[in-house]
Amino acid sequence: MAPTFTDKEFLLGHINSIMDFYHPQCVDTEVGGFFQHFRDDGSIYDSDTRHLVSSTRFIFNYAMAAKQFNNNEYLDIVRHGIDYLRQFHLNNKTGGYAWILHKKTAQDSTNYCYGLAFVLLAYSVAYRAGASEAKNYIDETFNLMEKYFWSEDDGLYYDEISADWSRVSEYRGQNANMHSCEALIMAFEATQKEEYINRALLLANNICKRQAGLADDLIWEHYDSNWQIDWSFNKDNPKDLFRPWGFQIGHLSEWAKLLIILDRHVDQGWLLTRAQELFEVVIDKGWDNKFGGLVYGIAPDGSVCDGDKYFWVQAETIAAAALLAKRTGNKTYLDWYNRIWSYSWEHMVDHKYGAWFRILDSDNNKYDDLKSPAGKTDYHTMGACYDALNSLDKH
Repeated sequence: MAPTFTDKEFLLGHINSIMDFYHPQCVDTEVGGFFQHFRDDGSIYDSDTRHLVSSTRFIFNYAMAAKQFNNNEYLDIVRHGIDYLRQFHLNNKTGGYAWILHKKTAQDSTNYCYGLAFVLLAYSVAYRAGASEAKNYIDETFNLMEKYFWSEDDGLYYDEISADWSRVSEYRGQNANMHSCEALIMAFEATQKEEYINRALLLANNICKRQAGLADDLIWEHYDSNWQIDWSFNKDNPKDLFRPWGFQIGHLSEWAKLLIILDRHVDQGWLLTRAQELFEVVIDKGWDNKFGGLVYGIAPDGSVCDGDKYFWVQAETIAAAALLAKRTGNKTYLDWYNRIWSYSWEHMVDHKYGAWFRILDSDNNKYDDLKSPAGKTDYHTMGACYDALNSLDKH
């Protein structure tokens, strides 16, 4: 029988079950940091490669759980993760963070705003969980983003800069700005510094209103250096991990979630309105009426361009539905919360080994046994549970 997905004990238990998949085997006690490549059964298939996104998301996972469960062992691992981040990812000469490491050596030192957003997120959640030393790192990271990535003229962040900070890529993307918005909200909630929430609101406004105005009020992913839509970027590589082609159903859900969280802190009516509009598109265009679940990508003409089912798309839409249900009291959002959970419980959750499968095809079949390659730490799935805990038990 399926559980009651709104039940507090279920949500806490599910968080613990996901943590149990990773803990303690993800902790590298010799080199430091975390192992980041897991098969379905939890075995590690690459112990040497470290990605900045996974390094920071593991810190998030342990910090959130340390705070939720008052777990000092988890807090120690947060500090373990921060030590690795600062000892190996951080370049003390440039201030940048290596994107990819092999063992202890940087393989790709390109500076990505997306990566720094997760650095800021990790420090913010770590500080909130009790790692007081992370407080100064929050300001340090924000100041780094301001110095190199912020464009006052655009009111948005650049996406990619060379390792020595000398060359700014022509590419502009909404994804880095969306996760910067997320991180800035976390930074505000950790420190109560108004500049963080003000910047988060500006990013949300410029992506969800101004840039969306270029695409019939939807949010396209890719832009040129003047923030004009690039409709062809990665069209020949639609499954790119961080820059896929098409309207991303999961990103529409993430923005809906972030707008409702902003609505807690800022009194602006458009936040709720836009969140509801984006969620409506997610359900209308993204739900697979034949096989269930939410698809990955939608082409400009509204057709499905990628029918695969990704774990994070389901999770972010669960979170958005929970937040909208609480904010509006509208039962429709609760119905969708339960419907997407039911699909995920049947197809995405690994009931044998734990955690969620990363990707299924349109018919809900697995492609391989790689549950958590670099980038996936189930931060999305546990994050959705925390959002639900903060919403539905008070609904």
